[in-house]
Amino acid sequence: MLRIKHDKKPSIRQFGTLLASALRQERKSFGAHVKGGEECALIASYNIHKGIGRDRRFDPHRTLTVIKEIKPDVIALQEADRRFGDRAGILDLEALKRECDLTPVPLKFSQGGHGWHGNLILYRHGTVTDIHQVDLPGLEPRGALVVDLDLPAGPLRIVAAHLGLLRRSRTLQIATLLSIAKSTDDRPVLLMGDFNEWRLGHRSALQGLAPAFGPLHAAIPSFPSRFPVWALDRVFGYPQNLISSVSLHDTPLARVASDHLPIKAVIDLSAGAAEQAPNADEQAAA
Repeated sequence: MLRIKHDKKPSIRQFGTLLASALRQERKSFGAHVKGGEECALIASYNIHKGIGRDRRFDPHRTLTVIKEIKPDVIALQEADRRFGDRAGILDLEALKRECDLTPVPLKFSQGGHGWHGNLILYRHGTVTDIHQVDLPGLEPRGALVVDLDLPAGPLRIVAAHLGLLRRSRTLQIATLLSIAKSTDDRPVLLMGDFNEWRLGHRSALQGLAPAFGPLHAAIPSFPSRFPVWALDRVFGYPQNLISSVSLHDTPLARVASDHLPIKAVIDLSAGAAEQAPNADEQAAA
């Protein structure tokens, strides 16, 4: 979630930068809207704002209904736990299984939350083969989940994170994510979540992902949900042709259920495998 301090009026230059960034982030979709095949999967990312909507009402079932609208094969949630106290999870996981056919990736906790630093991954069908819970550097307590899934469409690594509010922290966190993202079996990788980065171009901390992850220019505004201006929620693939399309889940319910709108991506695991596979000359040399 992006927070802007109001104790000082922005300068003309700062206002111009904000306006230019907003105008560059007008799109609601990226790529072709392809029909899903056997090797395609629908992936989503959603900052659920601890179940509190724009109307300031705590309603986790409303959050569940938005997830049901999306019908994802895999979804990464941020802010799935309360912020203070025992940081208890706010969702009904049994209802998510019953109504959405989604199962949470099992995690190890010392407290009663659903997620790791609020990050939670749920999947429809498949097998979890490996899980890492990673602390991220920075002034705020932040973390990432690294999960290897064998989906019906193929093997996939998901790296889900919620990055910090400070640009320096985000730069360090991006470097950490890059160091843990690559799998030992060369399976395709998706890096996704709330990156809290509204800047585009060379000033963005996300430039640290290039050239391995992309597409960096697929910036779709998801925050604030009432009138989306900034593309804080992102999804990146390795290899870059893994992602066929990215779009916003923009429905009347989604606009009130959280301060972020969900984003969703169609991935083609056959395309990812094809780009990583060695060509005939390389195989002959080997």
